[in-house]
Amino acid sequence: MTSVRRRVDRPAEHGFTLIEVLAALAIGAAVIAGTAALIHNVALNFDRGTGLAGKTDQLLLAVERIAADLGSARQVPLGRGVKTGAAFVGAPGQLKFIAAGGPASGPQGEEVVSLTVEDVDGAARLIRRRAPWLGPRTLFESVALRDPIELIEGQVDISFAFAGVGTDGHLTWSDSWRGQPLLPLMVRLTIRDRASGAELLPGTEFALHAGAPIGCARAGASADCLKGGAPEQTPPAKVRPNNEPTNEPGNEPAGARG
Repeated sequence: MTSVRRRVDRPAEHGFTLIEVLAALAIGAAVIAGTAALIHNVALNFDRGTGLAGKTDQLLLAVERIAADLGSARQVPLGRGVKTGAAFVGAPGQLKFIAAGGPASGPQGEEVVSLTVEDVDGAARLIRRRAPWLGPRTLFESVALRDPIELIEGQVDISFAFAGVGTDGHLTWSDSWRGQPLLPLMVRLTIRDRASGAELLPGTEFALHAGAPIGCARAGASADCLKGGAPEQTPPAKVRPNNEPTNEPGNEPAGARG
């Protein structure tokens, strides 16, 4: 008897091979990694942009505060002698002067203001301090300042310079102002980034008493530029050598006001 074999056709089985699964996993991992890197870069750039904007705002607010203080600086002599110096101390990292104050100022409506550059943990900070000015019997050098406020902070170099009229009739810039008979005409603030050396606020000068127009800050400017500004409250400040005596015999002690 002849046996007949029946051929049974089974439907083909569909699926992924191991290689296909591994390739799909690799592609998926690459897509996820790329997406994560993109999100990280976007967030990082956003944070940097926000930080830069915040620092710019801080610098602008600091400049406004300094401009208000220096714009209200008062010409207060330390005695009655002809060569008596004014109550103003200026150095590359420090300013100290008498300015118009607010409700918390002294009986004459004035206060002593200082701007000091301090280095804390490798970062420069410009600190403002104040104290009421109690009058001519108060020793300017010994006033105890308080109420510290941080105006600027960061990896920067901060310095001041001061301008007066030199013997040649031109504005002369100096990195110190002490013992001069009058206040400087202008004060320059320089802020440089330590990493790049770039100046963050180029051309930042402040006129004291609004007696000097900002055009006087140009290099080589003549004292004639003062004619274009507001009327001066005091004669042009002339730079006097630091070794010139500041007191004459018979003068009142330092701190007496004319």
